[in-house]
Amino acid sequence: MPFSLLKLRSTYKNINRVRQVINVFLKYGFGHVIDQLRLHRFIPLRKRLKAFGQWPAVKGPTVPERLRMAFSELGPSFIKLAQLLSSRPDLITTSFADEFKKLQDKVPPFPVEEAKRIIEEEIHLPVNRIFSAFRDEPIAAASIAQVHHGTLHDGSDVIIKVQRPNIKEQIETDINILTTIAQLMDKHIPESRFFNPIGIVEEFSKTVRKELDFSEEAGNCCRFRKNFEDNPNIYIPKVYGEFVTERVLIMERIDGVRIDDIAAIDAMGLDRKELAKIGVDAYFKMVLKDGFFHGDPHPGNIFAMPTGQIGFMDFGIVGKITDEMKETMANTFLAIINKDFDRLIDQYIELELVPEEIDLVAFRKKFKADLSDFLEPLYGLTLKEINFAEYMDAITHLAIKHNMRIPSDLLLVNKAMMILENIGRELDPDFDFVAAAEPYASRLVRERLSPSKIYEKVKKNVEEAGDFLVLFPRQMKQIVRKILKDDIYVKMYHVNLPEFIKDMDKSSNRIAFAMIVSAMIISSAIMHATGVRPTIFGFSFLGLSAFGFAFLLGIWLIISIIRSGRL
Repeated sequence: MPFSLLKLRSTYKNINRVRQVINVFLKYGFGHVIDQLRLHRFIPLRKRLKAFGQWPAVKGPTVPERLRMAFSELGPSFIKLAQLLSSRPDLITTSFADEFKKLQDKVPPFPVEEAKRIIEEEIHLPVNRIFSAFRDEPIAAASIAQVHHGTLHDGSDVIIKVQRPNIKEQIETDINILTTIAQLMDKHIPESRFFNPIGIVEEFSKTVRKELDFSEEAGNCCRFRKNFEDNPNIYIPKVYGEFVTERVLIMERIDGVRIDDIAAIDAMGLDRKELAKIGVDAYFKMVLKDGFFHGDPHPGNIFAMPTGQIGFMDFGIVGKITDEMKETMANTFLAIINKDFDRLIDQYIELELVPEEIDLVAFRKKFKADLSDFLEPLYGLTLKEINFAEYMDAITHLAIKHNMRIPSDLLLVNKAMMILENIGRELDPDFDFVAAAEPYASRLVRERLSPSKIYEKVKKNVEEAGDFLVLFPRQMKQIVRKILKDDIYVKMYHVNLPEFIKDMDKSSNRIAFAMIVSAMIISSAIMHATGVRPTIFGFSFLGLSAFGFAFLLGIWLIISIIRSGRL
């Protein structure tokens, strides 16, 4: 049993949560997965006897639908995991990703008394010393926190984000459970390694722990505020640092309406075309210039202000784009214009987006053919006629088809771009999304071909070549020394061999156990037939004892087979 599973058993609360998770998965028809993960020990014996080694199939909803319903019932941690997976169709396939997109983490608010208690505990001041006014009714409630309106004593209107009571402990418990499940999947279900369950849980735990630390969100907000300090069209709210802790965040309230509230925008007399241009331009600046972007730009986080500015909110999820990734975007742009697909494929290989074990010659041929078939129809269209969201989605599916490793931040950009294009077209049906990207893409292309950039690349390549020339003789010397000492080892690992050996070992043990029980029953019959003394009620005492012991062992064997779920 893995160490992490032992850790789960350390508290009564944890073991109850494990059983709750397993029962929910059983409810939605995933009993066979529980068996494969060897978690049947947590299932009550009554349920195991009822199933008797064969879990009934659930009719009606599809597997993705049932998994989405199970995650929804299991609460915040699993909902957050599903939301993360919804942006990773490269890992879980499109059908699961589309289903997970339906999950919302809106939950009932917790009592305002609890919110005030947490604020006072975190800031070490009574609520009436912090606020001149505090609205008890929350304006929003989600799985991790809820938000209230208030006014500071200096007259500033603010929003107060308060973390749910005990949510951190609950999420940490669920992370332990998910880590254990991922380890068991990797161990007992070899085909799951393609999806990298351990890596998924590690990425999820890193993301959700950042969301649990509001001081991290405050830092993100300050960074965005600095990046846009010279842009009069974008407004990033002020953070009140003296009132920021891990569980409480107080920031300036933005006066405006949601960016998708067209009626309210028209009522304020704002130019919707200009708003679309400002918002999308700001986002391209984040991605292609700053390399630091808002990861969740849905309409509830973007506001149209009476001044004509656009305000951004909620900075818990952010993405980062490296210089190498920016260059990939520039190469993609050049490939579309120049039809130079070979250079684009070379760039993908250099960035290690292509799996090492893949046949590069076959990959290059098939990917180039698919890319050519996909891009060729675009050359007869104007920029305005190209649906950028569909283009990005098609590129992603093309990469998934060829088993490319897509960085999570690049998928986050893809998701954000699709949301933004929908917002842009809602504000202005004639909005040209590609044209808005052109100045930034052109700048990337110019930078890529600039003498300073070329010099940096040449310098880096020369340094790497120098390191190779210095290290290669030393490494060859070590290899020759090991060969002369017969100290070269070759490690071979058969993917399914350990599981096969384990199953064979269990089967042979059961056969041996059954033979011993049978031998004891036969010996008991022989002792009774020959009248071996002493006797009791006419039966041989030794024979009766052997039969009773064999009967108990036989029952034990039957129960163990039922518990394993394999008859």
